[in-house]
Formats: sequence, structure tokens, C-alpha cells
Amino acid sequence: MHRYLRAIGFSNIQKKEEFDALAAFSSECFQTEEIAVTSEGEDFFERRKAFAEQMGLLVRGIYNEKDEYQIEYCIPYFTGKTERFYEDMIIERHAEKESYAGVCDDMNLGVSLIFYLQNVTEYLNRRRYGMMEEASASLILSGLSVEGRILMPVFQKTPVVSEIKATKDRNQMLQAARDGDEDAIENLTLEDMDTYSMISRRIADEDVFSIVTTHFMPCGVECDHYNVMGEILEVELRENNKTKENIYVMTIETNEILLDICINQKDLLGEPAPGRRFRGIIWLQGVVHFEEKW
Repeated sequence: MHRYLRAIGFSNIQKKEEFDALAAFSSECFQTEEIAVTSEGEDFFERRKAFAEQMGLLVRGIYNEKDEYQIEYCIPYFTGKTERFYEDMIIERHAEKESYAGVCDDMNLGVSLIFYLQNVTEYLNRRRYGMMEEASASLILSGLSVEGRILMPVFQKTPVVSEIKATKDRNQMLQAARDGDEDAIENLTLEDMDTYSMISRRIADEDVFSIVTTHFMPCGVECDHYNVMGEILEVELRENNKTKENIYVMTIETNEILLDICINQKDLLGEPAPGRRFRGIIWLQGVVHFEEKW
């Protein structure tokens, strides 16, 4: 039973038998089906059943000798709407089953971004026919959350040109450091030390969340789970058409990354609104739109 089922409105699923019944229902009443061939030459089928706009269940499996659809695994999905271009993206298969993780570098984070790939069949087909381009791709990120809270905003003046330029310079310095520039590495180390000293002075009299307005950092032992905090830009309340549970869909900005998040209304502490902040743990998913070869 998948932990993030409740993020799309299935908080009432408590037993494995109930989950198996839901997976079977989604497999039989699917709305779309896509086929691909794995690296072992086996047909791989992906069925989608939506229970609200942009969210539902992905059922993946194969047909057996009796031409019966056999479910291998089932996961909840939520598709975002904000697209961002990345270079040097890598797709790697998980060891346990026919699922994949994507890895790309984001200068705003300074670390590699790892996400669960949603459109596996498209990736397998493009790889099979030599149409997949790993060097560059557009990525739509989304997050499923089962634990979150709303924080009030922190007053900040509108960024001036000098602050925008400083951010751009830092991103260039991060890229230089990745390329092995020792001066850039030293400058970044000094900046981090200055930031640590500033926080140490202010933390004595201020709350940490009035100093740190946004963050995006790995959480736990699973590489595609993150602890995020960001400003809410848009909020929408959707309903699971099977369970009638309400789900909040929020677009947040965290570390200059736009990210769409869905969370069950039962699991969110506070009332979301544009301008406020969301803080919680998410399972990061992504849809990759691969660049065409000409």
C-alpha cells in the first residue's frame, strides 16, 4: 500500500486488500493506456485512471500467457503545469522494478535534483527508437505531500537590481565550482561562513522561519523526498470524484523554482492563501518532455 495515496484523496485506504481492490478498479476502468518495450524485450503497459484533474493512479503491468492484464505495481500521480528547461539530464532505472528516476542539476539549489519519472513509456519508446536526447529536456515538477503546514509570510522588500545581479553571479560561481574552479569554491565557502555567522547572530532574538524564508533540501533516506518551504502563488481546492475528499493544489516558489504540490485537506495544518508559505515533506515527481532530434 502506497503511503502517498492519501495525497490524492484516498485516506480511507488502510488495508492491503482495499488497495488491491482500488488498483484493480483503476486497471479495469482506465482512461488511457500506453505500451512500451523494456530493455529485456518485454511489453510494458501503463494505464492511467484520473480521480481529479491532473491526479489519479498509474497502474503498470504486463499481459500474461492467457492475455490477462497482470498488475506489477500501482502508484499515485499528480501532474504539475510549470515547465522548466534543464541540460545534462540523466534517467536511471530503479533496481527493484521497471520504474525510473531522473537526475538534473539546478543552479538555484546548488545540488542535483532527483525525481520520480512519470512518463516511463514515452522514455522507453524514445530510447528504443533512438529518439531520446539526454543532454537537454523540459521538466514539469510536481510534489505529493502527506504532511504540511501553512506559515505566515515574512516582509521582504522588492528585489533591486543589485540583488538580482548577486543571484545571477552566485549561479555563475556555482557552475564554475562544479567545473573545478578553485577560486569559485573558496568564494562560495566564504559566503557560506558569512551566512552561518549572520544566522547565528539573529537566531538569538528571532524565529528561524523569519530568517529562512524558503528552503528545498533532501529529506530521509529516499533520494526523491524533500523538505520544502516556499511562498504560495496559487491555491485551488479539488475533489476526488470517488471518495469526495478535498485536495489542495498549490503552486509555490521555493529557491526560485516553481513547483506544484497536492495535499489532502486533512493533512494540511492551516489555511492556504497566496502570499502565505507552505512547509512540508514532498515526494517529487516529474514529467520529462525530451528534445526532438533533427
